[in-house]
Amino acid sequence: TSLYVTFISCIFCPRKKNLAGEIVLITGSAKGIGRQVALKFASLGTTLVLWDIDEEGNKETRALAQEKGAKRVFAYKCDCSNREEVYEQAEKVKKEVGDVSILVNNAGILIGKTFSDLSSDEFEKTIRVNFLGQAWTCKAFLPAMIACNHGHLVSMASATALASFYKQSDYSASKFAVVGLMEAIDYEMYQAGKNGIKTTIIYPSFVNTALVRGVRSYNQLFFPVYEAEYVASRIVDAVQKEKFYLIMPRTLLVFAFK
Repeated sequence: TSLYVTFISCIFCPRKKNLAGEIVLITGSAKGIGRQVALKFASLGTTLVLWDIDEEGNKETRALAQEKGAKRVFAYKCDCSNREEVYEQAEKVKKEVGDVSILVNNAGILIGKTFSDLSSDEFEKTIRVNFLGQAWTCKAFLPAMIACNHGHLVSMASATALASFYKQSDYSASKFAVVGLMEAIDYEMYQAGKNGIKTTIIYPSFVNTALVRGVRSYNQLFFPVYEAEYVASRIVDAVQKEKFYLIMPRTLLVFAFK
């Protein structure tokens, strides 16, 4: 059903919704895609909440967002892999800013080792940051969305959630888990009649950020290397059009039928 919706959305162009007044929380906002997403939202009348373990980078993002027109920007240091820290910072956000209405789960790591070479701690770290971090933030902010039947969960998955790559067993596993989680939450919202809560799952190919710096793709048709700013513009567009899946490029859809 979800794939059918994706194909239909490729044909019809839904009207973009107005995001003015929304409180947008972005994890991994100090650089890369997270920073660019913040800058795209900055000019749309939103309140921005920036979460990252990199305080200095996050402050830079805040300043850049203000230059782009954001009136209210709040930066917090938060390790999304730490459940207690996520819940603690979430409470601060609720008290100091308000209820988050758009949650962009972007924080992630890529170690780049074979499964045999990964230590148990490294494997667990990837799962904690890439998957559990998204689970904890959803746990923290979804209840308020449910209470008012209004919100949007935006989840960074990956092309590796459709097709695994060499030296990415832990990364791929974490992204497959993310997709399963978000699809299940979306279905639960549907069953509960909470049609005001939307979900968008992002499947980008390689993105030219510090996470995969210097990567070369040998198949530009299926795995092009995108710039972070372009990916961010597509993400914000997908949120405005309430797309369930954003698959970049669309040719990756062939891996959904393997």
